Amino acid sequence: MLAVWAVSSLTLLLLAAVLPDFRLQSQSGDSFTRTALTAALGAGAFGLLSALVWPLLVRALLLVPALVLGLLVFFLNGSLLLLALGLIPEGRGQAAPETAVIVAAVMSATSSATSGFLAVRNDEAYRRRLVRLAGRRGRRAGAAPGPRTPGTLFLQLDGLGHDLLREATEGERPLMATVARWRATSHRLTPWRTDWSSQTGASQLGILHGSNEDLPAFRWYEKETGQLVVSNRPTSAAELQRRAVERTGDGGLLAYDGASRGNLFSGGADQVALVMSVAARRGRYNRSRAGYFAYFSDPGNATRTAVSFFAEIFREIAQSLRTRFCRELPRVKRGGLYPVIRAFATVVERDVVVAAVVGDMLAGRAAVYADLVAYDEVAHHSGPSHRDTHQVLRSLDRAVALIAKASRHAPRPYRIVLLSDHGQSPGVTFLDRYGLRLGDLVRAGCGLPVPRRAGRTRSGAEARQAARAALHRPEEMDGHSRSQPVVLASGNLGLVSFPDIPGRVTREELDRRNPALLGTLANHPGIGFLLVRSAEHGAVVLGPAGAEHHLDTGRVIGTDPLAAFGEGAADAVRRTDRFPHVADIMVNSAYDPATGEVHAFEEQIGSHGGLGGAQGHPFLLWPEELSPPVPDGGPLVGAEQVHRVLRRWLREEDGPQLPLTTGAGRFHGQSVLLSHASAAASRATDEANELRSETVKPEGFPSHDYPSQDKNR
Repeated sequence: MLAVWAVSSLTLLLLAAVLPDFRLQSQSGDSFTRTALTAALGAGAFGLLSALVWPLLVRALLLVPALVLGLLVFFLNGSLLLLALGLIPEGRGQAAPETAVIVAAVMSATSSATSGFLAVRNDEAYRRRLVRLAGRRGRRAGAAPGPRTPGTLFLQLDGLGHDLLREATEGERPLMATVARWRATSHRLTPWRTDWSSQTGASQLGILHGSNEDLPAFRWYEKETGQLVVSNRPTSAAELQRRAVERTGDGGLLAYDGASRGNLFSGGADQVALVMSVAARRGRYNRSRAGYFAYFSDPGNATRTAVSFFAEIFREIAQSLRTRFCRELPRVKRGGLYPVIRAFATVVERDVVVAAVVGDMLAGRAAVYADLVAYDEVAHHSGPSHRDTHQVLRSLDRAVALIAKASRHAPRPYRIVLLSDHGQSPGVTFLDRYGLRLGDLVRAGCGLPVPRRAGRTRSGAEARQAARAALHRPEEMDGHSRSQPVVLASGNLGLVSFPDIPGRVTREELDRRNPALLGTLANHPGIGFLLVRSAEHGAVVLGPAGAEHHLDTGRVIGTDPLAAFGEGAADAVRRTDRFPHVADIMVNSAYDPATGEVHAFEEQIGSHGGLGGAQGHPFLLWPEELSPPVPDGGPLVGAEQVHRVLRRWLREEDGPQLPLTTGAGRFHGQSVLLSHASAAASRATDEANELRSETVKPEGFPSHDYPSQDKNR
């Protein structure tokens, strides 16, 4: 504290010497000793105000959009500095408002840098601040000693495939040193295989809520309502979570003493931050931005994130220019708002999620699931194995190390499980490779006019909608004419629907209405296969040159269109075919097994969403004291099976007992088991009272059966 005070005082002296609108002397001038004393008083007053007033300011502004709050950090700091200068006797401290913003920012930055230098690594100083902040909140709450049974943290590294993680943790100087050390000592690495829809919406809903039934893609069109469902839109995420809870009959993986951070869905947790399915709610029970207060209430953290945010914007601009000047291929446009979206994902969202996770562990919560989206966002635009992503992997490794070190201060031991929801497959976009979009090809097959200039396809990256939600921007709803086919893209998976035909259109009807359409699509070199429904043969996969695979009977005509897509492809496609909202035509791009490349129907050179390559092979990195994911060593297939594995791990070593369901899909008082292990039984009444007053009730829980309503259960 003394060192930071001294550096802050010196910083004030230097700034007063170089800035014309900032002074620390009286009008008639002062001696150097007097000026130095004035600087020390100003620095001390600024430090005290930052410690005492800053948390109150942030709490008062909690309803302000989170991204806007991050940008207001500098102006709030400047206001505090003006107030601090006003407290100096005899009016010796004066500054113009715009100059005060600069002075406050420089002082906060130098203070943070000084703390980091004294702690050797800035991450270490950052961790200590987070621990102190959470510790103060815990003491104010009067928390009892934690249970001896272990808690479990599930940390999702969004979009990081199994093979790439293995490469990043091998060699003499691995990109992810902490994870590499875990692999060599305490953890075991297991791959798993996604469903056909290899994207966060389907995977995370299955993992957190036990069902991703009827999620054919990242976005799809529902004929009965005429609405577009997009997994990362707040209203869509809330509806998808409601449907999953209705199907399974329970609140989710985190329904007991859980926290959900940075996810699309809550998992039934009562503690949420940056969760898309609750972002559209308003009211006293919506605490989706509570994590922002926990982080921005500390001015050092706020300044660190704000400075890193702008540094990341400049880094992206520099990397994009280097890619263009070096004529690297493949590449996509990275202008517009993308630098801001990237900075939000790699800095703001990462820092808030990490701080929330540290707070959850220090609060002793039983189960925490958090998603770090940084790698996925950058890999979409730079490529899965590009040098731009290496820096992101290193920063994620530091975040993992910070969380692991903070867990040592927790009131209970923690088992940390790393996992991903999907991987990413590289490749030139369909538009760049063939000069037209999937929608243009569909229109040509239907005999409709094709625009001479192909428009741009919006990226489906998760961070884009998270940033829009943080800004309170309205959702973008795309209008569609019922007389035109609706063509949607989810990575290298395309969906074609005909709104003017109710129900799912059969192959025979498609051939009658548009005789050239299926042949145009199936024989295009950029398309691997189509899924259609035949009135005669059931589910049929179509390939080039008349190749067919009848999924109901297993009959193959010609070369099997699914052969190149590996083991389990037929099962994945067959499962999707039975979904009520599967598109009339499901289109999967071509896949080259030799290079692992696909062709995204969006503007992404690292993509996921369909079949083909690394996108369908995420990972589990689990502590060796847990039971193997699949006891017989067989394949781990589908997000729903991963959910069952994570539930089993939560129950091991007397962990939290999750709610049991009845066949009707509702909870009954006699069948809801909500006990901690015996070591935590003494806290049950206090925890229940706290839940009753503060919890966010997950959808699907009747009020009379929700655990917080009866403190004696």
